[in-house]
Amino acid sequence: MKLFRTRSGNFLEANGNYFKLEATWDSLIAHDDLYGHAAAIAASAPRSTEFHESEILAPVVSQEIWASGVTYYRSRNARMEESKDAGGGTFYDRVYTAERPELFFKSTGPKAVGTGAPVRIRKDATWSVPEPEMTLVLSPRGKIIGFTIGNDMSSRDIEGENPLYLPQAKVYNGACAVGPCIFLSNGLLPTSTTISIEILRDGQPAFTGATALTELKRDPHTLAEYLFREMDFEHGALLMTGTGVVPPDNFTLASGDEIIITIDHIGTLKNTVA
Repeated sequence: MKLFRTRSGNFLEANGNYFKLEATWDSLIAHDDLYGHAAAIAASAPRSTEFHESEILAPVVSQEIWASGVTYYRSRNARMEESKDAGGGTFYDRVYTAERPELFFKSTGPKAVGTGAPVRIRKDATWSVPEPEMTLVLSPRGKIIGFTIGNDMSSRDIEGENPLYLPQAKVYNGACAVGPCIFLSNGLLPTSTTISIEILRDGQPAFTGATALTELKRDPHTLAEYLFREMDFEHGALLMTGTGVVPPDNFTLASGDEIIITIDHIGTLKNTVA
C-alpha cells in the first residue's frame, strides 16, 4: 500500500485502487501502525477517481527531515577522498566503524520538494551531486511506519574543504527532494531492495548507478533510535539512511540535468536541476 499527498487531498493506494482520506497528513503520520490503519480503510472505504499523478506533492508537512552519513562503504571512501586535503580523511572512517551514527538536520517539511519539482545546486559550489537514499518515515514515537525516496543534494567541494562546513553543503534552498509517496509496510524493506539513479543531460545518460540495501551498514531501527534518543518530534520525522551510489569525482551536476531515482517497492522520484 502507498500513501500519497496531492493538491486534491491525501490518498491511499491499495491493489490498484485509490481511496481519498479525510484525515490530515500529520494525523496519519501519528499512527504507530499506519499499515494496519490503512488496511482497515482499504477494506471498507469507497473507491475514488480523484487521484491524479500530476498533482502529487512531497509526502511531508510538519515533519522534520534528517539524514544519516557514511552508512555505505562507497560513501565512506568518497568522503575520505574529498576531505583528505583538509586533514579530515580519517574522520569518515571513524564514523563508519563507530557505534554512534552520523546524523544531521536536512530540511523542514515545507522546504522539501516532491517529484516533478526542481532541485538546486549552490551558486558558490563547484562540485555538486545528488544522493539517492532510502528514507524512513517515523511516527512521533519513533516507530518506522513507512518508507519513501530521498534525494540529499550535496555540495562536495564545500564539505570537502572542511567537515565543519557540512550544514552549508547540505542545507540550502532546493537541496531536499522526497517522494513520490510513502510505501507502507509492517516490516523493513527486503535487503535485496535496489536503489538506482540515472542522471540525464540533454536527454542522454550522464551517470547511472545502483546499490542494494545489503550494502547498508547501519540497522534502520538503530538509526531511528539514535535520532529520537534525546529529541522529540511532535509530528514525526523523515530520516534519510545514506547513499551507496556516488558519481565519479569528475562529475558535477549542471542546470537542466534530470535526476531519476528509483527504489524497489516505493517508486520513482524525478527532479530537474533548476
